[in-house]
This record gives sequence, structure tokens and C-alpha cells, in this order.
Amino acid sequence: MHRTAPRLARIFVSAAVPVVLVAGCSSDSDKDSKDSASPSKSATPSPTPTVAAAKYSKLPAVCPTLSAKTIDELVPKAQSKKGKELPSSDANQSASCLWTGLNGFKYRQLSVSLKLFRSEVSLGSGDKRAQAYAADQAQKAATSDGAKNAKTGQVSGIGDAATTVSTESKKDGDEFRNQTIVVRTANVVLTLEYNGAGYEDEKTPDPKALLKDAQTGAKEVVASIEKDAEKSGASSAGSGSSSSAA
Repeated sequence: MHRTAPRLARIFVSAAVPVVLVAGCSSDSDKDSKDSASPSKSATPSPTPTVAAAKYSKLPAVCPTLSAKTIDELVPKAQSKKGKELPSSDANQSASCLWTGLNGFKYRQLSVSLKLFRSEVSLGSGDKRAQAYAADQAQKAATSDGAKNAKTGQVSGIGDAATTVSTESKKDGDEFRNQTIVVRTANVVLTLEYNGAGYEDEKTPDPKALLKDAQTGAKEVVASIEKDAEKSGASSAGSGSSSSAA
């Protein structure tokens, strides 16, 4: 009996050890299960790209941007006071109108071209796109075929920014004076070209007088763009896009 008691004690002790180990394993397993069941933190979503909305969503009818009175002053004896609209694949994006007139031996030619730029995420805001295009147009006017003695300048009070380009050229022996005004008003670019010549014994037109008349025309066109937008509700509020839709 004395020998049996210690032996039984050892058996009970050894039998208890696995129970402790199993309990420990069970506890760790429960912990892992709880950890795996807890929701993982979701990654912060990237912000959706945006771009400033464009002010204008469409162009006005291009020829009516200049009044008959202004055409009488800038292009006397014009073939048509209403002008001739030049072909365009999309008149709501780009449009041009041309007037020509010969008063005795005084020749005048005037053209108005409008181009609209929409805001697109992949390309940038309409204003910035228009700004780049305006700079390109001014450069082209200064380096166009046959142009010489180019002089450029900046004019205030016409749109958001206006550049003047004065050049001289010669066609069929006649001296021409050319004035180009490139104006950006928000996301629309106006390129106004005004040329004059004196045939036969008529004097070559004064460049300063041509430039003054060109500026008068440019101001009127910009005002027409604004008025048309106000009338049709095609300015600022809601126009343009913060997406890439054109």
C-alpha cells in the first residue's frame, strides 16, 4: 500500500500534463480565429481627378459678332455686310467669317476666327488650353508666309489677354499692311486679322490706323461672345466639365 500510493501519484501527475498543453493550444487557436475574423482596414481610395470648369460651353454665330455699322467703317463697300462664314467641321468648336471690300482703290480684308476649348481631365482646363493656343496663333501671325518687319505688343482692356502682331507683305507688286489681334477670353480664343492695301495710285494704309480699327473690332467681338453666353445661359454655372467628356 505504501508503494502503490507514490506510483498512483506519479500517474495522476503525468496524465495531467497533456491536459495543460491541450488547453494552451486551444487558447492560441481561439485567438488566431478571432484575429482572422476581425475586419481588415480598407485602403484609402484615391481622389477622383478634377479640372476647373470652362466658362463658355458654346460659340456664338461668328458673322453676327460684328455689326453692320462696324463693317461699314472697317470694310467700306464690303461685298456682303453679313460676311461669308467659312466651312467648319464643328461650328460650335471653331468658326470663321470673312469680309472683303474695295472702295475705289482702297482694299480692306477682315476675318474673325473663334475657337473654343473645353475642360478635360486628360488635357487640362479650357482656360489653360486656350492660353497655349493663343500664344501659338500670335507666333504664326509673326512668321506667316511673306510677313516681314513683325512687331508684337500687348493690349489691355480686351478679354483676359490680347496680343497684337503688325506685319508688312507684298502681293502682286502691291504693299499690304497687316494687323492681327489674338485675344483670349476665358476658354475662347479670337483671332482677328485686318489687312489693307492701296491699289494704283492709292496710298498704302497707315498701320496705326489699321491697328486702332482692329482693336475696335476685337472689343466688339468679345462683347458679343459675352452677350450671347448670357442670353443662352451658356456661361460659367454648370458649363464645362470636371471629367474627360468633351
